[in-house]
Amino acid sequence: MNNKDLRNIIDSLEIQLKHLRNDFELTKEEYELATAKYLDILMELKGKNKELVHLHKNLEKMVARRTQQLEETKKILQQKNKELQIMIDSSPAMIFYKDKNNRYIRVNKAFAELTGLPIKKIIGKKDKEMFEGKSHFLQDDSDELKEIRNGKPVLNKEETLQTKNGSRVLLVNKIPYKNIDGKTEGIIGFALDITDLKRLEEEQSKASKLESIGLLAGGIAHDFNNILTAILGNISLGEVLVNKDDEIYRRLKQAENACFRAKDLTQQLLTFSKGGTPIKTSTSITDLIKESAWFSLSGSNIRCEFNIVDDLWYIEVDQAQMTQVINNLIINAKQSMEDGGKIKVTAENFICRSNDTVALKEGKYIKISIEDQGHGIAEEHLPKIFDPYFTTKAQASGLGITTAWSITKKHGGYLTVESKKGVGTRLDIYLPASTQPVKKEENVQKQVKTITAKVLVMDDEELVREVAGNLFEHLGHEVKFAKDGREAITLYKRAKKTERPFDVLILDLTVPGAMGGKKALEKLLDFDPDVKAIVSTGYSNDPVLSNYKEIGFKGFVIKPYKIDQLSDTLKKVLSLKTT
Repeated sequence: MNNKDLRNIIDSLEIQLKHLRNDFELTKEEYELATAKYLDILMELKGKNKELVHLHKNLEKMVARRTQQLEETKKILQQKNKELQIMIDSSPAMIFYKDKNNRYIRVNKAFAELTGLPIKKIIGKKDKEMFEGKSHFLQDDSDELKEIRNGKPVLNKEETLQTKNGSRVLLVNKIPYKNIDGKTEGIIGFALDITDLKRLEEEQSKASKLESIGLLAGGIAHDFNNILTAILGNISLGEVLVNKDDEIYRRLKQAENACFRAKDLTQQLLTFSKGGTPIKTSTSITDLIKESAWFSLSGSNIRCEFNIVDDLWYIEVDQAQMTQVINNLIINAKQSMEDGGKIKVTAENFICRSNDTVALKEGKYIKISIEDQGHGIAEEHLPKIFDPYFTTKAQASGLGITTAWSITKKHGGYLTVESKKGVGTRLDIYLPASTQPVKKEENVQKQVKTITAKVLVMDDEELVREVAGNLFEHLGHEVKFAKDGREAITLYKRAKKTERPFDVLILDLTVPGAMGGKKALEKLLDFDPDVKAIVSTGYSNDPVLSNYKEIGFKGFVIKPYKIDQLSDTLKKVLSLKTT
């Protein structure tokens, strides 16, 4: 570049500078001042930028720390939620939360088990989507729901639900759930399944009724049996005194049969009176069921169809009492089928588990079902059929099913009934299975020589003493009498010391207001361990009879008795060797 070119550039720059000075109207001093301020601003901005960078870094740290805290809080909340679910799941009560639209937002395990659905499938549903039929749990339009939404709790209310496991009775408490402003946002509920408790209350009610009637029945039956003993004893004595071809013998037999029918009635009364412990033996009940059913239907226009499994478990029962149960229920079915028909009798093995609806302990049972095609039982009558003397039949005592229920209960079992008017009735008997082997009875009869004996008869009833005396005298024995246990002890001791001792004693078990046979025997055994005593009672199911040997008796006779029964028992006891 030459000097000329350089000069031209300088001149051009000066012209441009002049123009700029003219445009901004700035003096040199003002321009320099503005430049200095601009530099100061740049420096300040640079400092602010550093501060901003520092703040940004701090903010990132704060966000990271806050995010970590939120994650930790989330984990804690999840853990607390799990703990809460575990807590409510461990409760035997059913716990549920509902929103303001009456939909479930939370339930526990017990509630899910009630519905038969997993918890996940319950959330978001309403009652009508889960429960069969009409649900009484919380209807959307119920007055109760309106009260809860208005802030009023509903406490200790019984409600019935139809579930997949059948009808269940619940005791329910429902409390309004309110937000921070006091507005009801939903419902918190607690419910206990009291179905089994209600059944137990019903069973206790039945037992209470039977106990009340039993006290009366026991006293009546005891006195009635004493009268029957006098009648039957004299009839049986009359039978041996007349020729069997005479008309009077036939008449005596008819009277005897009538006495035994009366005896059966008293035994039904005594079955659910005080006492009644069954004398159990391990047995196969198949033959008992068939024989009882055939006997009860003999001569009728009703046939019996049996369906009994081959491997039916053994049970421990009082065979006489269980025969009575089958007889009563078959007769009851027969009476409901005036035009004839068919009765189905089934027997099968049954294992009761904790979730079964039958009011039984867990374990093995046999289940006997008797199903008829009769007129059925009206729904309003079903709760009363186990009540003593309740019947809808013109020619029935009202004791058949009651007695069957009582016997079954005393065997540790259970009796249920299902019926539909115009269709028929089914009764189910549950009896505990036995773990004991069946004992085979030896069919060997020992010949016992006739022995002339001295007998002491203790009974508070003069009629019984008189007829027993006549029977023993006819059999060739010497008889003395006592009115109660104390008198019997006195006579026995006196005879033992000063006279010919008694060979055997007949001791009445129950003596109102005085010493009975059991207490008397205790004192007699202290005096003479070789005493031979026979217990006499009108209570065929008295607990003493189930263990009479352990108490010290050598045999027993049940009033009313015949001469041959009395003779056989006396012979067996007299043949026993003394220690």
